[in-house]
Amino acid sequence: MRPVRFVALGDSLTEGVGDPVGRGRRGWAALLAAGLAEQPVHFTNLARSGAQTGDVAERQLPAGLALRPDLVSVVVGVNDTLRRTFDLGAVAARLDTVYAACTGHGALLLTACLPDPGEMLGLPGPLARPLARRQRAVNDVVHALSDRYGAVHLHACEGEWTTDRSMWSADRLHPGERGHRQLALRFHALLAERGAATGPAPSPDSEFDAPGRAASLWWLATAGTGWVARRCTDLLPQLLALAASELRHHARGTSARLDLHATAAVAAALAAPSPNVHPEAEAEAA
Repeated sequence: MRPVRFVALGDSLTEGVGDPVGRGRRGWAALLAAGLAEQPVHFTNLARSGAQTGDVAERQLPAGLALRPDLVSVVVGVNDTLRRTFDLGAVAARLDTVYAACTGHGALLLTACLPDPGEMLGLPGPLARPLARRQRAVNDVVHALSDRYGAVHLHACEGEWTTDRSMWSADRLHPGERGHRQLALRFHALLAERGAATGPAPSPDSEFDAPGRAASLWWLATAGTGWVARRCTDLLPQLLALAASELRHHARGTSARLDLHATAAVAAALAAPSPNVHPEAEAEAA
């Protein structure tokens, strides 16, 4: 029986940050791969820390399709929201291209919407709300495009797991081992419903202890300091301007306008002509 080929695309979440094993990383996708089928599974993880939708579309996608996958996971977008160059229309177009290419090559597509990074980091309201609005917009795009391409979609942006500290690593942005296992378990259940996962479900039980407060402080004092500095250089000036706008609208009682603007941006991004549909096909569909 031919092995099942599973390729994972995305950023640090799929790369396995937060789930160290030995000198490497494991992560939810590797945990899922182990239970996909009774026959052998050839798993290739092309996800890289810091990747944005453009990195997936331009670099990871061609390498992944060359492996002729049966299953492709595409979980990306948070890093786009953390950049001053954030452009929802461009994010939507890139995801549309990636999803279309994967399904066009006959692969079953896995997608997920993700929690708001501002909330996970515990940022003050005026700073957190603009990031939350961006992440909700990306999630709305992912929802719509997942429906368009028949993806197996995991709604992971909310729920008890987002507030359970034992699910998260020391950096509060990436799942810890329990969180990665939770993602793998939930994806496995969705695939099993479609008959696309026939192997044993991943265990929810951790092999290692969850990080404590001391580990969180150590991360902030070492790797975390560099991460915050890089984000501050890139995003902070714009985020401060967005926060000032939040405060002005709050003082005037017009905060709802910001939400309406975000909703309109999502609609515009999804209404833009798909780069993967020929005009003749659009005319026939109309």
